[in-house]
Amino acid sequence: MRTPRWVGALALAGLLAGCGGGDDRGSAVGTGGGSAAVGGGTGTGTGATGSTGGCTLRARQDWAFSILNEWYRYPELLASNVDPASYTTLDGYVDALTAPARAQNRDRYFTYVTSAAADAAYFASGKTAGLGVRLALTASNRLFVREAFEDTPALTAGIDRGTEILAVGTSTTNLRDISDMIAKNDYDALNAAFDDTTPGSTRVVRVSDAAGTRVVTLTTANYSLAPVSSRYGAKVLDSGGRKVGYINLRTFIASADDQLRSAFATFRARGVTDLVIDLRYNGGGLLSTAETFTDLLGGARSTSDVQAYTSYRASKSSRDRIRYFQQEAQAIAPTRVAFIGTGATASASEYVINALIPYLHGDVALIGSNTYGKPVGQLPFDNPSCSDDRLLAVSLALQNAARQGDYFYGLATKVEASCQADDDVSHALGDPAETSLRTALDYIAGRSCTPIGTSASVGRSTQLFAPANRPLTVAHPNAAQRDQPGLF
Repeated sequence: MRTPRWVGALALAGLLAGCGGGDDRGSAVGTGGGSAAVGGGTGTGTGATGSTGGCTLRARQDWAFSILNEWYRYPELLASNVDPASYTTLDGYVDALTAPARAQNRDRYFTYVTSAAADAAYFASGKTAGLGVRLALTASNRLFVREAFEDTPALTAGIDRGTEILAVGTSTTNLRDISDMIAKNDYDALNAAFDDTTPGSTRVVRVSDAAGTRVVTLTTANYSLAPVSSRYGAKVLDSGGRKVGYINLRTFIASADDQLRSAFATFRARGVTDLVIDLRYNGGGLLSTAETFTDLLGGARSTSDVQAYTSYRASKSSRDRIRYFQQEAQAIAPTRVAFIGTGATASASEYVINALIPYLHGDVALIGSNTYGKPVGQLPFDNPSCSDDRLLAVSLALQNAARQGDYFYGLATKVEASCQADDDVSHALGDPAETSLRTALDYIAGRSCTPIGTSASVGRSTQLFAPANRPLTVAHPNAAQRDQPGLF
């Protein structure tokens, strides 16, 4: 399968969010200067002059190079011998420039070019298009729906978590078995069979679930992905007489902030101090939202407590900053927090977990499997000559209050407590019987478990910790697919 490119981005919060660091795509930096808010203030960036010579491939390549040459967090790892003429796409050229950083696990396709319009739409309100499902292959190469989103073609047709996809086509006459594609290692065809985000496109699938086996015709459509599900996103669970707050955050986008505040207001009113935070498929997003989330977990913190340190390359060190905890009216002071994570948990999700470690120590745990490993963030740059070009460039590194920020191989070896658990698609998300949630509740109750990666050495590949289920990926993911692994 292709190298995953879905991992969520963290860029710097700017004019739209108003304060804090992180990943605010609304604060794109114009190449001719422009302004972006850094650390709560508005700073005028010099920007890279880039190319204003039109929208030809070479002009776009020159523009991308000028941005990276000025802003890339690891200038010593930027390839210097790349000939633009050797590449027929801008993506290929940017990949070549950042290849040395990828070789050191510092930039696993975190630097990329995307559509400015689609990027802004998704990170403002979750707007995207498709069938509205998250798909993954099991260890035995069976294709299951890991999640279905509200008000989408899939869920409307009765396709939900735990549904197995047996065959796919564009009509009932050309259905192709999933097992056949996998037997022939035709993963490109498998990905392409679902990767159509043009509203009105038809997909026919043969599925199997508790209702039996049937053929369903689906038509792709526009929809807005809710960060917190109306079905299972936030609830108070009764676990052996103990009240435990459960929240499943799908993505860090602007519309998540108030949903998180509402959930925490309920937790606070119910006297909840033990939490399970489900980030198992959350590939990241806006760090401004991650900061708000962490503030809501900081009821015991003061405004002099460090939440995170942000640092840039030496030539941009004037932008380095410290982000302190801020007061949120709905904040709680947690006793224990169990984060459910997988190899799809990345970026802003990891920021929240990492920020709590120095304060809660063994009372914050990672449940499931190791996270992806992305302690860096991007700044967004828009091309003045090609209005829909947006370059997300790795420009900053993040550390927690203990200056821990080297989790390029995930957080399993950084947390002080962890428990291995499977991602159990036979149960609904938010169901206490689901394996990962059940394990999280066991941790909250003080019961023993098997730590993640017990036999793996520090610094090894996340594959040693990877869950059996692996999301389908596409060659050129859109904004939503980058932060939502396996989204179609």
